[in-house]
Order: sequence, then structure tokens, then C-alpha cells
Amino acid sequence: MMRKLWAVLAGLTGLLSMVSIAFAEQAAEAAAQGGAQSGMLYLGAALAIGLPALATGYAQAKIGAAGAGALAEKPDLIGPIIIMIAIPETAVILGFVVSILLFVL
Repeated sequence: MMRKLWAVLAGLTGLLSMVSIAFAEQAAEAAAQGGAQSGMLYLGAALAIGLPALATGYAQAKIGAAGAGALAEKPDLIGPIIIMIAIPETAVILGFVVSILLFVL
């Protein structure tokens, strides 16, 4: 049951990231054609960071709780647990880069 839940959450995180980035890209193209930055561009940039950040926060909370339990039993697992906590953060970093690119390009 938990494996299915994790698979669904991972798929949802990826889907939210792709949808928000696509929305932000569409808003940037519309702003480029209009010649001025519209409110949709700002909304797209906010979604490009916000949606992956929400999903990443949830994922990191679950990973952190499981990691604390694993560290209580095997303290030598600190390295892999730190890496597992850092991996979901890449979605937020990607969203941040996309939002910056929206205003630069």
C-alpha cells in the first residue's frame, strides 16, 4: 500500500512540476508578444516555484521521519539519508531557474 502511495506522490510531484513550467512558458510567450510583462507571467513564475515547493516539502517531511527512524537503529546511514533528503529539492531549484529565465528572456 505504501509503495503505491509513494509512486503516486512521485508521479504527482513530476506532473505538477511539468504543468507549472509549461504554464509559465506559455505566459512568457504571451508577454513577449504583447511587449510588456503581464500578470500571467508573474503567476506562471509563482507556480513554477510554488507547486514543486509544496510537493517537495511533503516529500522531505516523509523522508525525514523515515530517516530519523533509520538513524535510531543504524547511525552509519547518515550519508545516504542526507542525500535522500536533498534529492527532492532539485524540483524547487529547477522551478526557481525557470522563473528567473522567464524574466530574463
